Order: sequence, then C-alpha cells, then structure tokens
Amino acid sequence: MSDLVRIERDHDVARVTLNRPELNNALNKALIEELRAAFESIAADRSIATLLLAGEGKSLCAGADINAMREAGTYSREENINDAMPLVRMLSALDRMPQTTIGRVQGPIYGGGVGVVAACDIAIGTSSATFCLSEVRLGIVPGMISPYVLRAIGERTARRYFQTAEVFDANEAMRIGLLHEVVAPEALDERIVKLLKQLKSAAPGARSIAKKLAGDIAGRPIDEALMTETAQLIADVRAKPEAREGLSAFLEKRKASWS
Repeated sequence: MSDLVRIERDHDVARVTLNRPELNNALNKALIEELRAAFESIAADRSIATLLLAGEGKSLCAGADINAMREAGTYSREENINDAMPLVRMLSALDRMPQTTIGRVQGPIYGGGVGVVAACDIAIGTSSATFCLSEVRLGIVPGMISPYVLRAIGERTARRYFQTAEVFDANEAMRIGLLHEVVAPEALDERIVKLLKQLKSAAPGARSIAKKLAGDIAGRPIDEALMTETAQLIADVRAKPEAREGLSAFLEKRKASWS
C-alpha cells in the first residue's frame, strides 16, 4: 500500500485512516482500491474485533474526486460501469465486515463520503460536521451509495435529500439516522474511547453474529419461518464457548475473558 491509507492496530482494534488531507480525503481510484484491500484484509483477521474508520485532516471524506468524475463523462457505457464498480466493491467490503465498524466523522461529508458514513455500523460525528448528497447539483445521482444511505435514513428522507442537494448539519444527520451521536469537536476522541471500552464488554463472536442478524431479519415479516429461524440461531449460539464463558462470568460475578 501507499500512504493513502494508514492502518494501525491496538490489541483487537484496527484503525484505518484515509490520508489524503490536502483534498479532504476525496475518493479517487487509488484511495478506493486501498480502502477495499484494507477492509478485506481486516475482515479476514478474526483476532480484530473492531474497525475504527477515520480521516486525516479536517474531513473524514468529502466525497468523490471531481476531476476523476469529469473524466468519466468521456467514457463509453461499459467503461463507466467498470469505473464505478471499485466504489461498489469498497462500500460492500466495509458493509459486510464481520467486525464492528465505527465511523469517526468530522468536517464536510459530501456525496460518496455520506455513503461511507452510512456503511459503518456506528457513526459518531462532531457538531461542526456538515453533510450533502450533492450529486444532482453536478448532474448525476447518488447511485452506488444509495443502498447504504437509504437503509440509514429511510426512503422518504432520501427522496428529499437525493433531489435537493441541501447541506444539512450534524443534528439533522442524527435526526434522520445518518449519525448515531453528535459531540463537540474536542470531545470526539474521548467519546470513541468510551465506545470502544463499552464494546470490550461484549463477546466479539456474538457481536459479529448479532450484526449479521440485524441485516438478515430487516424487513422480513414476523412469521413462522422467521420465528423458527431465530429460535434455531439462539440454540446454536448458546452451545458456543463464548456463551458458556459469558453466562458463567455473569453468575460468578466476574469479568468475561474478552473484557
């Protein structure tokens, strides 16, 4: 890898930092490919329980590199599809990671950057962060990011912001579900440290299964098939070593081995 992406590790936490601060970590082909490779590498390492995604400089990610997008206007349809797929794969790799993913959100978050935030499990932002689904202002649409943004903010809200290209603040981002919490800029890292400490109390294997469970059952009717499936899941999980350790630790009034 080049220095576009930094990967650091602290025990079972991997920190991935977008390192293109001079352009507010705008997504070009090289950065997208390095992020995808980082996500896939970390996903394969089950000794890592949490991914913290951050950006060097004043923004986590200010969206796509406009110069690269303008060049795509000269491509054929097939070339444009091939050009779009790396971002599709990068967002999918982030979304599908078995680890808990946390977005450390600051600065202007536009276009593709909103998709990156939406693909994280947890997003903590500063009160000074701003957001914009700006694509229609440029004559394009938020295509590749739309599944993640729609899941985060819902269809009705997406219909508004997909079309208006309004800039909205961190409190609105939290209200619509894009952010989970808003903190003062100087309190961001302290809040993330507390969140990481909270996650340490949870079994990493159970966290991974619980994350997948949320996606598996979303939107499904609560019918006999789903009830049976969830009963079978808990039966399987209860038989795992983590469950035995967790239940024993609770009854014995001690911390579990992963804490």
